[in-house]
Amino acid sequence: MKKIFIYSALSVSLCSMLTSCELEAPTKSSMNTESVFSIYELAESAVMGINQSFGETNSYRGRFLPYYGLNTDIEWINGNDGTKMPDGGKYDLCTYNSEANNSQMNTSNNAYAKFYEGIERANQAIVGMRHYSVIFDNDGNIIDPKMAQLLGELLTMRAVLYLDLIKGWGDVPARFGPITADDMYAPRTDRDEIYKQLLADLLEAEELCAWPNESEVTSTTERINKAFVKGLRARIALYAGGYSQRADGTIRLSNDPELSQAAMYAIAKKECIEVIEKFEENGNKLGSFKENFYRLSTDEIGAGKESLWEIPFSETRGRVMYTFGIKHQSKDQYTQQNQGGVNGPTPILWYDYDIDDVRRDITCAPYRWSNNANAVQEPWAWHSWCFGKLRYEWTADKRIVTNTNDDGINWQYMRMGDVYLMAAEAVNEIDNPTEAWKYMNPIVERALPKAKVEYLKTKYTASKSAFFEGVVEQRAFELAGEMLRKADLIRWNLLKTKLDEAKAKMLQLLKHEGKYSDLPTKIYYTYEADGETLKIYGLNYGDTDAEGALLESNEGYSSMNWLKKKDDGTDEKRIDALYLTSKNPDQNQYWPIWTEFINASNGSLDNKWLNQ
Repeated sequence: MKKIFIYSALSVSLCSMLTSCELEAPTKSSMNTESVFSIYELAESAVMGINQSFGETNSYRGRFLPYYGLNTDIEWINGNDGTKMPDGGKYDLCTYNSEANNSQMNTSNNAYAKFYEGIERANQAIVGMRHYSVIFDNDGNIIDPKMAQLLGELLTMRAVLYLDLIKGWGDVPARFGPITADDMYAPRTDRDEIYKQLLADLLEAEELCAWPNESEVTSTTERINKAFVKGLRARIALYAGGYSQRADGTIRLSNDPELSQAAMYAIAKKECIEVIEKFEENGNKLGSFKENFYRLSTDEIGAGKESLWEIPFSETRGRVMYTFGIKHQSKDQYTQQNQGGVNGPTPILWYDYDIDDVRRDITCAPYRWSNNANAVQEPWAWHSWCFGKLRYEWTADKRIVTNTNDDGINWQYMRMGDVYLMAAEAVNEIDNPTEAWKYMNPIVERALPKAKVEYLKTKYTASKSAFFEGVVEQRAFELAGEMLRKADLIRWNLLKTKLDEAKAKMLQLLKHEGKYSDLPTKIYYTYEADGETLKIYGLNYGDTDAEGALLESNEGYSSMNWLKKKDDGTDEKRIDALYLTSKNPDQNQYWPIWTEFINASNGSLDNKWLNQ
């Protein structure tokens, strides 16, 4: 069905002035707004039109997803050798050094603009739904579940957009109604006010949306469901109750008693446990760690598994694999794009995992595909590892990706693994670590042998602080490459601490010091029977160059210098480039609002609190 959008001419022109929203002109149809929002099929089309704002070139697809969330202690942008900073572009965005005129972002159609475009579309539709759709009876009971679902989706998609605006830019203008002539130039709003509105909106949306597979609409992960609404409300509560850089120049918790840590942990606990109980009540359990990402790579969107909601990209849109997949150097048997490997894990993450942790080899890929039509895996440099959670070679029937830059893979915005860990964190803070272990156990149980699970149970449940450290550790191992770490470190007030720790550990790795002192300087590799899958010796504690040399001599292995530090200082520069040394990450947690929008704000916006 053709999507139909109805907007007032005034709101379109005002939105264009503020953000170059490029909203579609009012339809030249005889249908009026009442017709659109009183007929389900038409209302659904208007609601789904918001997905356009998520998927456009410079929105999530090509600007927010590739850059927000980098760099952390476990993730960084590949290719930054330290000589490119400042670059005024992508590296500055990731190294806490972005200026308002950033070349990647300072355009009228970038993510900041597209997020507000989506918000304006949602605002218009929410007003239309509330005014013209008959959803409730006089007592407030839902009498039209299908229309209620649409309203719940609107409130939730708007909350997603606002949450990511806050994550990217801190305090931003609050617009919870269609733009008018009176508020076309809105200043920054204290994020606490936005958080409170989002928490209220999602509390309403919970009552409007169906659980996964409870309706036809919620049978797919591409549509909003009650489990995701509750999980999103928990995530927002944790951010609202955590630390962040504030307009007064401090890094602190909220001063608003409604957003106290205790109150926010209570919300997170309640919402996550309700999601988990419903999930398990329906006979669901977490599948294998690999299963979730295999399903994502093969575009399996049936609800009821681990994935709760995904930003839906069509087959010819989305650069998820392009950005987060394993690097393919040429158009080979799996893909027609020589892409992947834009971002990757820091090399120390591999060594932080337990050797038996199944998440390690799925998350961290120390190889790329060779540069020929019939490619094979080949070892890659220590500083350019790929995330392995998304792989072209896993795609449905090993289908060849044909679009130049787009691969049609959805972005998984939330999954049950995250919900279990949020529950564990909240229960530890409110109750005790023993009770909290119930929610961490399913995560580590599928990753590690039983004896090692028991070891972690003893270690983590020793005290509240020990369990919190376990949460910090397990969220790294479970969620690396899913771009949640930066916001987690900020809310825990650990951003610079963990970045500095990562720099020190990477230097130790290169110098073979500390816990890395016995690692081989080379890796030794051959291929499995299929002729293309690498088998590597030398990446585990206990491996030795002496044993590797025997493999090379006797079993036909090849070798490659791996952790031999260069003498010209380039390795140190690359590590130091995790963040620009002259900038304190804690004082640069947010991007500035771009010059394009500052200049168009009639003086209502500035970046003074960011020292811009």
